Amino acid sequence: MSNTYPKKVIILGSGGLRIGQAGEFDYSGSQAIKALKQEGIKTVLVNPNIATVQTDNDMADTVYFQPLNENSVTKILEKEKPDAIMLSFGGQTALNLGLLLDKKGIFKRLNIKVLGTSVSTINITEDRELFKKALTKIGTKTALSEVAYNQKQALAAANRIGYPIMLRSAYSLGGLGSGRINNDKELIDRTKEVLNATSQILIEEYLAGWKEIEYEVVRDIDGNIITVCNMENLDPMGIHTGESIVVAPSQTLTNTEYHHLREVALNTISHLGIIGECNIQYAVNPNNGDYRVIEVNARLSRSSALASKATGYPLAFVAAHLMLGKKLYEIKNSVTGTTTAFFEPALDYIAVKMPRWDLSKLKSSDHNIGSEMKSVGEVMALGRSFPEALQKAVRMLNIGANGIGDHPFVFKNVNKTIKYATDKRLFALYQAILQGKSLIDIHKLSAIDNWFLYHLKEIANTQNEIATKSLSKALLYKAKQQGFSDVTIAKITNSTQKAVRIKRIKNNITPVIKQIDTLAGEFDAETNYLYLTYHGDTNDIKPLGKIAYIILGSGPYCIGSSVEFDWCAVNAAKTLSKNGHKTILINSNPETVSTDFDRSDRLYFDELTFERVQDIADFESAKATIVSVGGQIANNLALPLAKALYPILGTQATDIDRAEDRQKFSAMLNKLNIDQPNWCEITSLKAAQDFANITGYPLLIRPSYVLSGGAMNVIQDKSQLKKYLNEATVLSPDHPVVISQFITHAKELEIDGVAKDGELVIYAISEHIENAGIHSGDATVVYPAQTLYLETVRRARIIAKKVAKNLKITGPFNIQFLAKDNQLKVIECNVRSSRSFPFVSKVSGYNFIEIAIESMLDTHKKTTYQTLDLDHVAVKTPQFSYNRLKGADPVAGVEMASTGEVACFGDTLEEAFYRSWHATEQQIKGKRLFISLPDEQKFKFIDELKSLKESGWEIYATKGTHDYYKKNGIITKKLHKIQENLEPSVGNVITNQKVDLMINVPATVEQTKDAYTIRRLAIDHHIPLFTNAETGILMLRCLADIKLQDLPAKPWADYVNKS
Repeated sequence: MSNTYPKKVIILGSGGLRIGQAGEFDYSGSQAIKALKQEGIKTVLVNPNIATVQTDNDMADTVYFQPLNENSVTKILEKEKPDAIMLSFGGQTALNLGLLLDKKGIFKRLNIKVLGTSVSTINITEDRELFKKALTKIGTKTALSEVAYNQKQALAAANRIGYPIMLRSAYSLGGLGSGRINNDKELIDRTKEVLNATSQILIEEYLAGWKEIEYEVVRDIDGNIITVCNMENLDPMGIHTGESIVVAPSQTLTNTEYHHLREVALNTISHLGIIGECNIQYAVNPNNGDYRVIEVNARLSRSSALASKATGYPLAFVAAHLMLGKKLYEIKNSVTGTTTAFFEPALDYIAVKMPRWDLSKLKSSDHNIGSEMKSVGEVMALGRSFPEALQKAVRMLNIGANGIGDHPFVFKNVNKTIKYATDKRLFALYQAILQGKSLIDIHKLSAIDNWFLYHLKEIANTQNEIATKSLSKALLYKAKQQGFSDVTIAKITNSTQKAVRIKRIKNNITPVIKQIDTLAGEFDAETNYLYLTYHGDTNDIKPLGKIAYIILGSGPYCIGSSVEFDWCAVNAAKTLSKNGHKTILINSNPETVSTDFDRSDRLYFDELTFERVQDIADFESAKATIVSVGGQIANNLALPLAKALYPILGTQATDIDRAEDRQKFSAMLNKLNIDQPNWCEITSLKAAQDFANITGYPLLIRPSYVLSGGAMNVIQDKSQLKKYLNEATVLSPDHPVVISQFITHAKELEIDGVAKDGELVIYAISEHIENAGIHSGDATVVYPAQTLYLETVRRARIIAKKVAKNLKITGPFNIQFLAKDNQLKVIECNVRSSRSFPFVSKVSGYNFIEIAIESMLDTHKKTTYQTLDLDHVAVKTPQFSYNRLKGADPVAGVEMASTGEVACFGDTLEEAFYRSWHATEQQIKGKRLFISLPDEQKFKFIDELKSLKESGWEIYATKGTHDYYKKNGIITKKLHKIQENLEPSVGNVITNQKVDLMINVPATVEQTKDAYTIRRLAIDHHIPLFTNAETGILMLRCLADIKLQDLPAKPWADYVNKS
């Protein structure tokens, strides 16, 4: 049959990580590429997410770091002339783009076949009206609903159905725009926003309090079909499944309900004719088991990644084979090696998925959760009981909580937090139980099933026992089976973590290691998927010993730690294997490639806590642990592991600590005569004012001890300083605040490097387009640097050599610098891989992680690297999710806010920047610009605005900006500020879509909320917005350059191989 396969297939990726679409598509796309390569098919990947594993040079045959839009992909299709295309492995981005290309006749014109589920079926699942009609034909129940295409239709439908209603949008991702609507006014406001992003909305009955259930289904071309996994949300309908705690398999369905919903799933998916993998979501009435089908996703999804990792069934790999026309019984299960894909997994454990939010990092954002996704990542915990898995999941989140009852959160009104769900509701539920509130009352407030509440009550009972009774062997064992950590037990009993651990081991209370075998032990199966549990007495495996190294992964995706660190972990494992070593990987994130079945010799799907890493290290007796490729979570474990005498591979823990500890690092810089911004630790307002009097304003201020959230602030004057310190929750000798000089109008640059025994092996110098003051994760980064003086580059290299030598670095590192007035100051040094390692690796053509691991192993062969003078340039652009985060001010600053990144190549800076910006899935549809600038920025834009006027642009401006440019010969259309209540106003121009691009640069201190309101309106109405002068000027320069409006399609190899 293989000769009937297509010879060349294009796979569309998902682009930059954002809320609703994260690393799960790196996992699924990587598996699809492997499946196609296994069949000898040439693969072409289009994905501008440079931090992904799927864009590595050993994955697809050809990679395009190009925008995922109609214009760009059409050129690639014309150039590559593929036989077929896959739309199911790039999330909603790939699906929507595929539908558009089909509608425009591109596939037909180029004779390209869509593999797997047909476009007509995809359209049925995405179009709410067609979907409802299709399901009605076979008697499958859907929610009472009406489709609307405008505001008038939506209001009429809502009044027929009756408030409250659920609003959903078609062709959307992660519930974008959806939510409970209570009245006409709310509906008018919401439809204005949603209909700017999609053409169709659904007005649906609100199924308050119903359970939410999902089934993952696979079906082949012959109609063979199975369910792989079913899952249940702890939260009832009204909370998006991506926002909810999810358990697999479901726990509260009766046997009859389970099999009835399974049968409905099989019938529905067969009727729709889906080929490959999909998921079906239900609302289930908790009182009588009645159901409604909410939606079917005819693609790999977040739930697919979770189901795959929870069951050990390689869904993406199987789906790719099915899309080629293979039958389920013809595909071998790559995980077990003993079965075909034509079986339904059985689990003898429970998986708990928990979302990770970072709303505290986004000032003014709304912390309530609902049907629109806001979480930025997730973890999956495995255990033999719900309490065990739940408490493991809480710790995996890395939010400062050691368990459900041991956390830093304070609730002013527990009942309100329970009734109106926030990102902290789980902890409020538990606190209410500890306070003696009845489960009946909690159920009335939350509509959460009593089964879940009962288990929370059991955990609370055990906590009370630990607090009031002596810690007997039986009680300690019970606590561990319910997921209590040694840290929490120590706190309750006024002991120490070490003492609790010693007592446990002395009493033979240690976890056992179990395999995820998908067969529930019914048949023999050898897998490398592992987890630890206190429910059992024998290990399923034997230690690997000194032939292996442990790699610590990066845990859940969050703002500040994303797919780039997963890339580092995967490449570390790959390099170790290539050098003849066994690999043991620990991670808790189901969205990752590192947690795939074929990326390490052993995968522990477990916590990245000191306690759990010790448990695994004690059992495996590995040669050493690698802490430098998993971001800050892994790096933070270096010192505790070293103190407990566990060997670390690479830079030693004491040297890592000298870089991490601000006092020690500063002293080292002083000793080496390396300049740094002035700073000090203060414990009183007077000390802060004394420092400000010497240094001057502005100042950068942050607590030295931060769990999560809005840590850093820029202080402009004395009144702001007083206000900030008075509002600080703790200011004491135990919790000092770090205050430092904030240098304005400086250039920021970075060195990513690898050293061996303190000697520099390789380095890359990149620069930020924005001036200093933007977090490096939110900056637009250019590599190789384009505007730095040779002397600046030389001095940065000399400093890097000195720092590497003094810290005795062996492995990866990153140094950040400020350059101003011929001075170069060091901001910080991270002795680990950085966010930009995949970027500089793929742009330079040298894999920095491979070089780092081989330097650690002492197998690296000394050679010369050309990293400064390349024939091409690449730009890395941040991907923001402000449209999900209501109320958040879309201005980048010192606190990171982006959720992902993209990067594109070019022959010039402008070409790379223009491509890269478009790769964030934004587009400028016309030639109408609104601009509003503070006085100190206005002169910078004169040349670019003149060029735009000459090429036919209309320019709108508020009074101050209008008057300034009029004096300089640039005619703009004057708009009134929103607060003036006069027309034509900025507000009306935005809401009526009369502008195509907006530049609104904030003043240093904004006197009114007008500018914030303008920025927020731009985001809510999906109008491209620039809030930074440097990137705004560069974009205007690009728009005035006619050559950039029709760029050719060039693959990665055309750039890197040329160099």
